[in-house]
Amino acid sequence: MTTEAQAAPLISLRGIHFAYPGGAPILKNLDFDLFPGERVGLVAPNGSGKTTLFHVIMGLLKPTRGTITLFGQPVATEADFAATRRRIGLLFQDADDQLFSPTVLEDVAFGPLNLGKDREEAVAVAQKTLARLGLSGFEDRVTFRLSGGEKRLVSLATILAMEPEVLLLDEPTTGLDDHTRHTLTHVIGELDLAYVLISHNARFLSRTADRTYSMEDGRILLDEEVHFHEHVHAHRHGQVPHRHD
Repeated sequence: MTTEAQAAPLISLRGIHFAYPGGAPILKNLDFDLFPGERVGLVAPNGSGKTTLFHVIMGLLKPTRGTITLFGQPVATEADFAATRRRIGLLFQDADDQLFSPTVLEDVAFGPLNLGKDREEAVAVAQKTLARLGLSGFEDRVTFRLSGGEKRLVSLATILAMEPEVLLLDEPTTGLDDHTRHTLTHVIGELDLAYVLISHNARFLSRTADRTYSMEDGRILLDEEVHFHEHVHAHRHGQVPHRHD
């Protein structure tokens, strides 16, 4: 894994504060660095600020205080963020926020076209990306008629087709069946780029993240890494429903 001594961070946040109008602060004096090659998981209760953090990084929300540096350059204005957004792929929590074209192929080819590729090149990239996700043959499918899991994979395809340098993935396994989740886990685990994953799925995080942190009181607990483990146990009344925290 690349360390601070070897390379500058791709994303660097310092003293970030954010609050929605009329609300209590969501992010409070938050610091975070993501270095090349790092695969970071983020797990915390709903409302802790995880999605808000992603939107601040992308410039979709403006912090009330603090500094953001992306790829070594300070960013603050919309023009600053516009120049870096093509280098960071954000997977929204709701796939319907990501997909807007009539067909799958049009949705996945949109990004490459927007980056300057001609129609033939964009289609080739889209088809290759769909095949990578096990979606060959989906090109002419009507997007809004896809299942929730299919929409999730197509949403990821729209991002990967743009060949980003960093991924921010917000609850990527939501609504997926076991087979689709397995496919997604394999694809993400094989990616050769830095990313941050928000998830409540411990098994998924244990297979895709090199380190996992939590959030509390508006900050990422960088000194308290979360560790997952699987265990086998027996109960005298094993058929009685129970849970483990």
